[in-house]
Amino acid sequence: MSRFPIDPTSILIDLIRCPSVTPREAGALDALEAALARLGFTVERPTFHEAGAADVENLFARRGSSGPHLVFAGHTDVVPPGEAGAWRFPPFAGEIADGALYGRGAVDMKGGIACFVAAVARIVDADGDLPGQVSLLITGDEEGPAVNGTVKLLDWARARGERFDACVVGEPTNPDAMGDMIKVGRRGSLSATLTVAGRQGHVAYPHLADNPVRGLVTLLDALMAEPLDAGSERFQPSNLEVTTVDVGNPSTNVIPAEAKAGFNIRFNDRWSVASLKAEIERRLAEAARDLRLRPGKDAPVRYDLVWRSPASDAFFTSDAPLTQTLSDAIEAVTGRRPALSTSGGTSDARFIKDHCPVVEFGLVGQTMHMVDECVALADLESLTRIYETFIRGWFRARA
Repeated sequence: MSRFPIDPTSILIDLIRCPSVTPREAGALDALEAALARLGFTVERPTFHEAGAADVENLFARRGSSGPHLVFAGHTDVVPPGEAGAWRFPPFAGEIADGALYGRGAVDMKGGIACFVAAVARIVDADGDLPGQVSLLITGDEEGPAVNGTVKLLDWARARGERFDACVVGEPTNPDAMGDMIKVGRRGSLSATLTVAGRQGHVAYPHLADNPVRGLVTLLDALMAEPLDAGSERFQPSNLEVTTVDVGNPSTNVIPAEAKAGFNIRFNDRWSVASLKAEIERRLAEAARDLRLRPGKDAPVRYDLVWRSPASDAFFTSDAPLTQTLSDAIEAVTGRRPALSTSGGTSDARFIKDHCPVVEFGLVGQTMHMVDECVALADLESLTRIYETFIRGWFRARA
């Protein structure tokens, strides 16, 4: 039996049994550090702070001191499990049944971390060493506000002189089966809160009041009625979605004084954060003069727009050797040539792209964030073999 942690299932069970609901560490980083220490990694655990956000502990581990530098990025924090009684097994028990391992974080994304650690362990077990530098950049703030996580961990590493040549993020990228898809880019993300001011009054005397809901509907219509674009060569169309509308008025006979809405935009490479903000502000300023829903009013809608952080631009990774080496490894293990995609939401790759070329590949994501989140044991073995093949191939290509 190897003295190294070469079995991804055992590693993953240890991680799942830590209830690390964001932003709690709950022992997950302790379990990961123990596995990495057995492999000869130097491990550090910086904690970052920011007013208005929870303190978050993160992990940076490195093995090797020279040669090309490959980094694996991910997160040990998970979303809440919901009603525990709705699960087949307790969400943090790490139970195995019918060829699958159940638990919150099994695919998103403690499973990816377990497979990468096991892959490195197999290489060290077989070869005695790695052909260069390998690091793990692990946060506890990906499922949360992403304030005290990867973005600060990257800055912390750079300040210490760390330089990365390429990164793989272990998010679940496959829609249906292992080998389906690599993420080679992501749309940008931009959020804001829109507040419309009115004048409170009695619903029977609307001329004495100014209903902010009428103004809010007008402004939201201007944001949503005309598509932002029709997509681009590499990306699907941008979309703006209103995520909340709040008036906070318990009475049916009182016109409220204020109405709010929140929205998020996922946008492609036809926009930057700056140009998209300008377009939204232009639409709002123009719509504020539309008085159709406000009979008897002659002043524009009074509103305030607050942009929320973090915002991120769309990006596309054009590092052909990185994507080809990973694609070759996937095909060698699964027999499938993966699609190169920019679909889906955002990930911490949006921060890593500013430091080195980055791609994403992990498990099948069908059960992520769901009750009875689980991963097939066969998929854990496949992903471990893919990572092992990729690591060897990437260093060979860099030699």
